[in-house]
Amino acid sequence: MPDATRCAAARPCSAVYCDRCDLLVGLDGLRVAGVERRGDGVLVIDAESPPGPVGCPECGVVAESVGRKVLVLTDAPMGGTPVRVRWRKRRWRCRQDGCGVRSFTEQNPAVAAANKALTARAVAWAVAQMRRENASVRGVARQLRVAWRTVWTHVEAELQRREQDPGRFDGVEVLGVDEHLWHHVSTKPVADGGRGPKELTGMVDLTRDATGRVRARLLDLVPGRSSKAYADWIKERDEQFRAGVKIAALDPFAGYKKALDDELDDATAVLDAFHVVKLGTAAVDDVRRRVQQDTLGHRGRKGDPLYGIRNILRAGRERLTDRQRSRLDAAFATREEHVEVEVAWHAAQQLRDAYRHPNLVEGHKIAEKVLESFPSCPIPEIARLGRTLTQWRAAFLAYWATGRSSNGGTEAVNGLIELARRIARGFTNYDNYRLRMLLIAGGLDPLTPTECPKSHQSPQRVSPIAWCQFPRGSRRRRR
Repeated sequence: MPDATRCAAARPCSAVYCDRCDLLVGLDGLRVAGVERRGDGVLVIDAESPPGPVGCPECGVVAESVGRKVLVLTDAPMGGTPVRVRWRKRRWRCRQDGCGVRSFTEQNPAVAAANKALTARAVAWAVAQMRRENASVRGVARQLRVAWRTVWTHVEAELQRREQDPGRFDGVEVLGVDEHLWHHVSTKPVADGGRGPKELTGMVDLTRDATGRVRARLLDLVPGRSSKAYADWIKERDEQFRAGVKIAALDPFAGYKKALDDELDDATAVLDAFHVVKLGTAAVDDVRRRVQQDTLGHRGRKGDPLYGIRNILRAGRERLTDRQRSRLDAAFATREEHVEVEVAWHAAQQLRDAYRHPNLVEGHKIAEKVLESFPSCPIPEIARLGRTLTQWRAAFLAYWATGRSSNGGTEAVNGLIELARRIARGFTNYDNYRLRMLLIAGGLDPLTPTECPKSHQSPQRVSPIAWCQFPRGSRRRRR
């Protein structure tokens, strides 16, 4: 093969470059001058910019070349192989009298920012691995063969840059809020070596796109679970954001409701369907336990009729098999006192029917009947549930007036947070935790939001009570 057409990989120091190698490596503005594989398996790529005249960045006069300086950068893996780029950066000296620049070095932000150890491509790859593949910082560092601190320093700077973008709050019409525990240790102040509050309040964008799909983007995480924590965050947003929020989904927590009334009085508050149905299921459990104690004088044991149907009572009646229905009827008929459990179960099923009805108008009518009948029910647990729903009447009925708006997307985001926390084996720094959760839950990437479960994507197929149908740990629920 003639020298003029030989591959640059075989001629490391040649002035002749290979277009195919340049295309394969893909470093903007640089040409591949050589490739080698070290004994430890790391692929080393020599890259440089072609010779040519360069003007001084201040005066514009053509500068004098004074050689090259080698900078070793960590690049994204290729074919599972760690990569190092030896960038032979050009150096120049300005000979113009009176110019403030005496010497300068070649810069290429598309390859790497100044004073960075990773290429821009490696940083983008690391962020994508953490965002889409649930990779931990340690796992990314292991693939790049660098230290944990090296990866996080570069990723943190990129996440902070994205977090400062005010455009990530644009277009929010449905706002969800929920709390979660981010650690389980003592609540000592950060100044005393602690992690601060255990609970955080998370704000989620639940706006639907043109296809009816919920965005489910985590917008922020703030310390505390209180009206003040939520209200202060809303106050920090601009007027355009506050005016754009039309619907606010929330759990039955009075603190969040107060913050909405004070700061987003024009938004319609919607009580989350999942938590309402959960209250109904909990009321049935309370009735079952009370009747168990009153009739047998002890907690449920194997062989007790009510204890044997405790899981069936938590399921929707439309999902019961013939055998399960027979078991329910038999347990209800065992003793006369069990009629309270039967009535409570039918009340909870009526509440579920309101949410499950395919017609919003008919579902609203069932909900109205619930509000009328539950508070006067002779069963104290159901009457208490009725009083609770009456207190939240407007937010409870808003579910049917807003096209089945719910906090389901917020629960999906909480699931992603739990997954990321397990992979990382816990977090000790709140600022790092917040950035990581904003990344994995789409808050820093509004163009490609978090993909929610199908049950939260379509108004016609929404199932806000799916997780109440089977008890924790049951086989059917784990599927």
